[in-house]
Amino acid sequence: MSQTQITVDKRTIGLINLGCAKNQVDSEEMLGLLKEEGHTVRFIRSPKELASIAADVVIINTCAFIESAREESINTILEAVAQKQQGNVKKVVVVGCLAQRYPQELAEAIPEVDAFLGTGQIERIPKITQQVLIRPNQLVETVSKPHHRWVNMPTRVRWGTPWSAYLKISEGCDHACTFCAIPSFRGRHVSKPFEKIIEEASWLAAQGVRELNLIAQDSTQYGYDLYQRPRLPELLRALSEVDELHWIRLFYCYPSRVNDELIETLATTSKICHYIDMPLQHADDAILRKMRRPMSYQGYMELLRKFRHAMPDAAIRTTFIVGFPGETEAHFATLERFLEEAQFDRVGVFTYSLEEGTPAATMRPKVSERVKLQRRERLMALQQTISYERNRQWIGRTLEVLIEGRSPLDPTIAVGRSFRDGPEVDGKVYVKRCFAQPGTFVTARITEARTYDLIGEPLESPTTTLTHTSLLSTAKHSIAS
Repeated sequence: MSQTQITVDKRTIGLINLGCAKNQVDSEEMLGLLKEEGHTVRFIRSPKELASIAADVVIINTCAFIESAREESINTILEAVAQKQQGNVKKVVVVGCLAQRYPQELAEAIPEVDAFLGTGQIERIPKITQQVLIRPNQLVETVSKPHHRWVNMPTRVRWGTPWSAYLKISEGCDHACTFCAIPSFRGRHVSKPFEKIIEEASWLAAQGVRELNLIAQDSTQYGYDLYQRPRLPELLRALSEVDELHWIRLFYCYPSRVNDELIETLATTSKICHYIDMPLQHADDAILRKMRRPMSYQGYMELLRKFRHAMPDAAIRTTFIVGFPGETEAHFATLERFLEEAQFDRVGVFTYSLEEGTPAATMRPKVSERVKLQRRERLMALQQTISYERNRQWIGRTLEVLIEGRSPLDPTIAVGRSFRDGPEVDGKVYVKRCFAQPGTFVTARITEARTYDLIGEPLESPTTTLTHTSLLSTAKHSIAS
């Protein structure tokens, strides 16, 4: 019996990525799969670009984290539908968190969308793309309990700067924070196999990546599901052996899972940035209990003391939520006091967003939007003073700076980041009279400080660079003492 050979028509496919860095990795993997099928693929920033690329399909990777993110996703979908109606694209495919969270509601509200695909189904995107081009009916494909399956390849279509990349070490979350809906549409925690992470990191380094940013919903839970023990410290040590990598940065530490081994590994392992990203959400014990966060004001302070004892130069970043149901002025005053005592380098503040289906959605009393915004402004104003004083401590010292571009106001000023600055979320270092190429590292002596940024001048000799390698002996001595 003869077999019919099924051929895949080669198409032009554009992808719009919305939301967090984890979404970006998913988008890069989806385009990688489509490229392997022979399609022409590209990232686009807006549906308006569809008219110029003659795309057959546009894929929109959506975010559903908070209300503003959902609004952005829906507006982007509607703009893409308008482009379809104008004949600038044939098919619209919506994927990601919004599609997983509201599949039927979206299908009914926006019937012009050709397919909705939920989370944890990245490997299905080539088949779905082919199906929508040959079928007239809308396709909705999600699972009630999303479970991430890792794409069996290191290939990704990179987006952004070639010298910096994100690598997702796990997906999903097992925590039960009362304000958060992420577990409902991202699923339970699933670690990426150890060997696959090393393989992907090596592949990225071979592509020119020098800064590797490790991400997850909870990085510190890595390994518990696959290996029945925490393997994050071991993973960090293994990644530091990848020759071409220069900086390795860890995001999304969950405070109650940080242990002494992890702190020592961060402090003493070469290439690991002394950069702590640890969302705390609040500091008042009563609010933390309502949020189902497992630590306390004093527990946080003890953990911060451990970090700073091991890494005196560490940049510590966190985020808080203000206006959580039941938050009184006294609760907020505790948070302000904590901010002054903790002396964080970087802080992000969100106003509470009601997420339907979460325990916090039914909690009372609600805090008014006006009060939420006032508290956010007060907390950010306080942190700006702290951040400025923290930055001033670097005046007269030297830092290694990853150059990423030039100032639009003065081409003699290079713009980059130090180990203290995560991509897209933190400040910059402006290096005067510097003509180094983007993607290279230079040594700068810091001469001025701003609230979020530093200003410096290049050194002729790189031998005085304050790198993490040169700080290892200091860190090891601190831990030993």
